[in-house]
Amino acid sequence: MNQPFTLHLQSAARHERIAGVVSFVGEDASGRFGLLPGHAPLLTLLEYGLARFRDAAGPWRYLACPGAVLWFADDELFLTTRRYLIDDDYGRISTLLAGQLAEEEAALQSVKDNLRRLEQELFRRLRGLEAGRT
Repeated sequence: MNQPFTLHLQSAARHERIAGVVSFVGEDASGRFGLLPGHAPLLTLLEYGLARFRDAAGPWRYLACPGAVLWFADDELFLTTRRYLIDDDYGRISTLLAGQLAEEEAALQSVKDNLRRLEQELFRRLRGLEAGRT
């Protein structure tokens, strides 16, 4: 059997290194997938939601994130995301995902929408200025 791999969780606010991971399950645009030690190199984007991982002796641990870049190579798994939450209790982390992270995503979408409208207004005004010069 292959040796366990190391999971590196990275966000804007913190970094965790979790050694001894024997299994990881996540979901990207193509669907759910699993990683075991010795897996071929992989680069993908995780979807918004829950992933899970475990070490040889422990139960599943759950990871909630609003999407992430996943890179696996040489038995090192790197997950880079804006924010993440970890918990051993599926019910508790599901509630956090539905509440806290969902609210943050909605606020972020609102900011993106406002920036898009501001950009459109700036372009409209620039076109008006250019039309006045010709």
